[in-house]
Amino acid sequence: MSDKLQKFDVSDYLSDEESIAEYLNAAMEEGDQALLMAAIADVARATGMQAIAQQSGLGRESLYKALAPGAKPRFETVFKILQALGVRLTMNAQH
Repeated sequence: MSDKLQKFDVSDYLSDEESIAEYLNAAMEEGDQALLMAAIADVARATGMQAIAQQSGLGRESLYKALAPGAKPRFETVFKILQALGVRLTMNAQH
């Protein structure tokens, strides 16, 4: 008997603004820049890279490069991507 496992892709579950915000907040709370960038990339894939490229004013190739594992995009680029995703950053004091 052969059981086949399907590859898990979180972007399949990021279908509404609330789940996207929760996912990004969870990644942000970890305090790991690479994890946060991976989460932003997951959300961009779920939303549609072409749409995010158009809304952010970035070329598709630039968007893929900015969201590639290990990339260190400028804050300006990340901010444009987040705006295109329809999310905003908020700051809270740490306790």
